Amino acid sequence: MFGPEPQATETQTPTPGTTIFDVTAADFETSVIAASMEKPVIVDFWAPWCGPCKQLMPLLEAAVNAAGGDVLLAKVNLDDNPELAQALRVQSVPSVFAFLGGRPVDAFQGVIPESQIKEFIDKLVQAAKAGQPGAIDIPEALKAGAVALAENDLQMAQGAFMQILQQDDKNVEAFVGLVRTFIAAGQVDQAAAIIEGATEEISKDPKFAAARTALELAQNAPSSDQLKKLEKKAAQNPKDMEAKCALAEVQFSSGQKDQAIETLLSAITQDREWNDQEARKNLLRFFEALGHSDPLTIAGRKKLSALLFS
Repeated sequence: MFGPEPQATETQTPTPGTTIFDVTAADFETSVIAASMEKPVIVDFWAPWCGPCKQLMPLLEAAVNAAGGDVLLAKVNLDDNPELAQALRVQSVPSVFAFLGGRPVDAFQGVIPESQIKEFIDKLVQAAKAGQPGAIDIPEALKAGAVALAENDLQMAQGAFMQILQQDDKNVEAFVGLVRTFIAAGQVDQAAAIIEGATEEISKDPKFAAARTALELAQNAPSSDQLKKLEKKAAQNPKDMEAKCALAEVQFSSGQKDQAIETLLSAITQDREWNDQEARKNLLRFFEALGHSDPLTIAGRKKLSALLFS
């Protein structure tokens, strides 16, 4: 048996001491966005016809209850609140988002084991508790997050960026770093939802463009057949600049970031002025998507400088 069918509560706004409640579009701003300024709020998108939702919800409720009030659980009926699903780009249920500091900072889809749910909640609670004024050195935390991301330690990177945002919700570098962790984990839809949830102040910051660039490149991930065709085409005609630039784009989107950089460096060596310096401009896009502190960016910029100024 999957457990009881989720039922609506009498009131949509959580009362003091309430940790699990239903939310609609009408009170989402108060019950989730505003409430997450005080403590983490997990939002569970479910539907009455969804079998996996009935499996996940009791596990979420048990884990939230076990957290002893350190985290809240808001349940959103997808059928009754399509506008909320659209705003967060929910494409399937169950979909779970974690809000902290007024924005989504973590997410997962489908049914996951109890142990992973506990880890999900523990990470949120730790980030919230760490996010007190003066609790962390933000420059050092940014460095730690960047190093962890470069080493593919995504959980540590995500935790570092979340802590920064809890302490300073206007920190664009941390926001972009958080987006990169989701992209690196293959959670492109969640990254898109986080970008959509950015405040106007953050979205207008010039540094925010790096998040959009990273997302655009990730959304263009090719099939293995496309990659093989472009590799073959570039190999057959090494002087084909168009093929090289197209190959680099596909390599980067498919995760072969170091190969993509080398492909464009080779193209720049061959003809740096081709098509209004397209190879160099694409390379700068890659560096923007990776972040200025990524080892690949640092090494790539050194090689580019050596080429341009030799």
